[in-house]
Amino acid sequence: MAALRVLRRAAGAPPLWRAASGGRPPSVPERIEEKRRAALLGGGQGRIDAQHKRGKLTARERILLLLDPDSFDEYDMFVEHRCSDFGMDSNKNKYPGDSVVTGRGRINGRLAYVFSQDFTVFGGSLSGAHAQKICKVMDQAVMVGAPVIGLNDSGGARIQEGVESLAGYADIFLRNVLCSGVVPQISLIMGPCAGGAVYSPALTDFTFMVKDTSYLFITGPDVVKSVTNEDVTQEQLGGAKTHTAVSGVAHRAFENDIDALLNLREFFNYLPLSNRDPAPVCECHDPSDRLVPELDTVVPIESTKAYDMLDIIHSIVDEREFFEIMPSYARNIVVGFARMNGRTVGIVGNQPKVASGTAQEYGGIIRHGAKLLFAFAEATVPKITIITRKGAVQIIFRGKEADAEAEYVDKFANPFPAAMRGFVDDIIQPSTTRMRICHDLDVLASKTQSSPWKKHANIPL
Repeated sequence: MAALRVLRRAAGAPPLWRAASGGRPPSVPERIEEKRRAALLGGGQGRIDAQHKRGKLTARERILLLLDPDSFDEYDMFVEHRCSDFGMDSNKNKYPGDSVVTGRGRINGRLAYVFSQDFTVFGGSLSGAHAQKICKVMDQAVMVGAPVIGLNDSGGARIQEGVESLAGYADIFLRNVLCSGVVPQISLIMGPCAGGAVYSPALTDFTFMVKDTSYLFITGPDVVKSVTNEDVTQEQLGGAKTHTAVSGVAHRAFENDIDALLNLREFFNYLPLSNRDPAPVCECHDPSDRLVPELDTVVPIESTKAYDMLDIIHSIVDEREFFEIMPSYARNIVVGFARMNGRTVGIVGNQPKVASGTAQEYGGIIRHGAKLLFAFAEATVPKITIITRKGAVQIIFRGKEADAEAEYVDKFANPFPAAMRGFVDDIIQPSTTRMRICHDLDVLASKTQSSPWKKHANIPL
């Protein structure tokens, strides 16, 4: 009977069955259908319309756009919050599914688990039930070996629940850490995320944002104003530009919800499903032995002239497709994903077009450089290095005669001394770069490497 009483409650509106059934008590299927309809409406049509006026999709619309058609299997549609304080136990404050939509589906045929926070229900705030739903999909993702994608649109903890809401964040944070290195975790920030809501995305592998509608900050502009008397807008404090170009918290920003979700579908194709799954291999129509004649002239002979590393990357990867990560942050280095003969590869390249300066030293370049070295050394995947140009001739011979510089270039600032000492494996014609990389990746496909047993690594922080 308790279950029937739960099903009898509506989401803030008269039961739909009264008119249809002439006032007779509804059957169990009718009650289930009533709850299902209420869940699909979230916080109601008025709040859905308000979401659309902001240029944002609803939680369910986002899931349907992200996942393959008819592939979404929803979990816990009928879960409701358990708070009984501050009038929260009244029917008008009960929404089936609470403030998050969770489940599993497929992206280009590959399994993914997803949760999408519903801003139309209590501003997407996190309750104990909300956290429980997210934890369930994270647990199942680890169990079967599939990525977790979070579509974040939350105002933070639900203050009416107090400590239970905060405990829910702790449960999610723990799973973020346990999932790290086991399954990919991707966060897409699609609205204002404040307080505890910002830390879970920060613990995931990739964090993307939507321009003009998504924000990440611990405390909002009003609190900052009251404490420090500093006037700052939401965009300045935690908008997409701030976090993609200044703080480095987010890896990339997109124009709107639709652009973000379509790009996320594309990005998903580069990732393995878990640490036990190989990186995906796609059918390739770009010949692996394709020569790239423009590479023979892309690097200027004069060492003082810059060139664009992106020109080199686009010319050698499959179909010129390169998914750049953090394009607006630390622009003197280029990182991202591409494919070589169908295989996913990660690319790291210096960007000669952008110079560093004193800000790099003040920003802790030594410590951050140590992180980079640690990551390179720790990686067990095949690693191929292409040296395009390197030299410090103008520093060594600054103010000295030209013939001294020419002698240094002849002796050292060319690839032959390194090759003679075995520091490089080969000196290749630039136009053959793609062909050589594809060939070497074929050889390295069976690479195995083991490291000493350890509880965990101590990467510089």
